[in-house]
Amino acid sequence: MEITWYGHSCFQITERGLATLVTDPYDHNEVGYAPLKLKADILSISHDKPGHNLRAAVAGNPYVVSSPGEYEVKGVFITGVHTGRVTSQNEPLNTLYVFDFNGLSVAHLGDLERVPTQSEVEALGTVHIALVPVGGGNGLSASKASEVVRLIEPSIVIPMHYATPETHVSLDPLGRFLKEMGIDDLEPVPSLIINGVEQLPEETQVVVLNHSH
Repeated sequence: MEITWYGHSCFQITERGLATLVTDPYDHNEVGYAPLKLKADILSISHDKPGHNLRAAVAGNPYVVSSPGEYEVKGVFITGVHTGRVTSQNEPLNTLYVFDFNGLSVAHLGDLERVPTQSEVEALGTVHIALVPVGGGNGLSASKASEVVRLIEPSIVIPMHYATPETHVSLDPLGRFLKEMGIDDLEPVPSLIINGVEQLPEETQVVVLNHSH
């Protein structure tokens, strides 16, 4: 499996022989970064905002998942869990997704803005890799993000939705989250490549990705 970050909350996940997935494609006019030119079999949208729902940026006539439920598309199993309107009617609607690629599970938390309830965490099942918003705004703050990581207990955490020189959305820098996790600094890598569950670290590890153009 290869996970590539395109900025904000947008990732492409590929696994040989299975569907290619793109998450939360953004409108670059709203968010910054370069315009997206991606292709996928599956497109997931966590919530209906321009920073997360630009379907036109993804070619290939993908199957669109934009609400809670259970899906299977070309060998990829998807579980969507709502996190909105639980604590109050004013809480924004957001859908967390867990994508299962041959037993390797990746959770995309969308614009999650609060620590999930125990039942929401249990609904996710085992999460090997978590894509977590860490920069505040409409998503988790650094301290809440670190709490969520402790709750979900993934093997790998990939931060998303934080301030970079390329985005003009008002968000906190990555450093705050790393500090909460007890990490001084991390060298970004181009993508995460994992060839199976047996390659996962025993203790939770944070991996910072360079955003691709």
